[in-house]
Amino acid sequence: MSIEPLDVPVPKSLLTPGPETVKPRPGARRSPLAVLVCASAILAISLGVRHAFGLFLQPVSMDAGWGREVFAFAIALQNLVWGASQPFAGMAADRYGAGRVIVAGTVLYALGLLVMAQPLGQTVFVLGAGVLVGLGLSGTTYPLVLGAVTRATAPEKRSLAMGIAMGGAAFGQFVMLPGTLAGIDLLGWPGTLVALSVLTAVMLPLAWPLSERGAYTGAAPASEATAGAAVRTALAHRGFQLLALGFFVCGFQVVFIATHVPAFLADKGLPIEVGSTVLALIGLFNIAGTYYAGLWGGRHRKPMLLAWLYLARAAIVAAFAFLPVSAGSAYAFGAAMGLFWLSTVPLTNGTIADLFGVRNMATLGGVVFFAHQLGAFLGGWLGGVLYDRLGSYDGAWALAIALSLVAALLNAPIRLPVAPVAEPAKAPA
Repeated sequence: MSIEPLDVPVPKSLLTPGPETVKPRPGARRSPLAVLVCASAILAISLGVRHAFGLFLQPVSMDAGWGREVFAFAIALQNLVWGASQPFAGMAADRYGAGRVIVAGTVLYALGLLVMAQPLGQTVFVLGAGVLVGLGLSGTTYPLVLGAVTRATAPEKRSLAMGIAMGGAAFGQFVMLPGTLAGIDLLGWPGTLVALSVLTAVMLPLAWPLSERGAYTGAAPASEATAGAAVRTALAHRGFQLLALGFFVCGFQVVFIATHVPAFLADKGLPIEVGSTVLALIGLFNIAGTYYAGLWGGRHRKPMLLAWLYLARAAIVAAFAFLPVSAGSAYAFGAAMGLFWLSTVPLTNGTIADLFGVRNMATLGGVVFFAHQLGAFLGGWLGGVLYDRLGSYDGAWALAIALSLVAALLNAPIRLPVAPVAEPAKAPA
C-alpha cells in the first residue's frame, strides 16, 4: 500500500517526564513471569467461554421457541455493555490495580452465566447474557489484563508479551469449543452454562498476581493527572481516531463469525460438529497468529501490519462466503481466519503504548475497545436481523468484506512517534 502516513505529533506532555519520577505504590512488586502466566490463563477462560456462545444459538432458540434475532440481540447487547463499561473498568484498574477489577468482573460473569441457564423468558435471558456477562467481560478481558502486562514488562519486550498473553486466550478458545459441545450433549445447554459458571470462578485466585496494589503514584504532568485528561488528549489525536475506527471493524467481524458461523454451516446441511470444529480451529491457529503479531509488532510498524491483516481478512471471508461451502472449505476458513483473529489486539494495544505510554494504558485501551464493541454489537445483531429478513447471511458477509477494506485504509496512514514515550520509573524489585 502506498498511502502516506499522517504526521500527527503526540503532545509533548505525553512525551516528556514530569518534574518527578512516577513509582509504583510500596509493596507493588510483581514478577513479570507470574503476571504473564496468570494474565494468559485469565484470558483463556474469559475469552474461551465467550467464544463458545455461538454453539448455544440453535439449541436455546429452538427450545425456547424464539427466532434467532432474540439470541443475536442478547449477544449484541453483551458486546455493547462490555464496550461501554470497558473504559470505566480500565480507569479503575489504572487507579486501584487490575486484580481488584478482575475479581469484580469474575463475580458478574459467573452470575450472568447462571441467569442465562434459568428458563425465565426472553427478558431474563437478555439480562444475564447481555448485561451481567457484558459487565463481567469488561473486568476480565484484554483491555484491562493487557494493561497490567504492559506495566509489568520492559518496553522492548512489551509487544511480544502481549502476543504471548493473547496466545493464551487463543488456546482457551481452542479447548473450550469441543468441551462446550460435549457438555451440551451430556448436560443440555442449561447444565453446560452452569458448568461454565463454575469454571469462570477459577479466575478469582488468578487475579492475585495482577493486583498491583494500585496504579503508579507520584507527580505527573498536568495533562496526565487524571484519566479524563488522558482520554481527551487521545481523542484529539488523529492516529488514535483512525485506530479506533479500524478496531470497530474487527469487532463487527469476530462477533458476527463467532455467533453465526455454526448456524450458517448448519443451513448449508453440515452437522453442528463442523461449526464447532471451525471455531476450535480459529482458536488453535489464533495461537500462532497472536504470537507472531506480537513478535513482528516489535520489529515493524504496527499500523501497517494491521492494514495488511485486514486485507487478508477480506480475502478469506470472500473466498469462504461466496464459493461453494463444504466441510473442507469450512475447516480451511477456520484455519486461515484464526491466523488473523485476535492478532489485531497486540498490534492495536501496542500502538496505543507507542503513542501514549503505559500510565493510562487500560483506560485508553478501553476507549479503543468501546469502538470495537460498537462494531461487535452491529455484527452480532445485524447478522440475525439480516438472516430473518433476507433468509440468508449473504448481506452480512458482503458488509464484513467491505468494512475490512475500509479498516485497511484507516490503519495504513497512522504514524508512530520517532522518540519513545517516556516510561514511568519503577522501584527496584
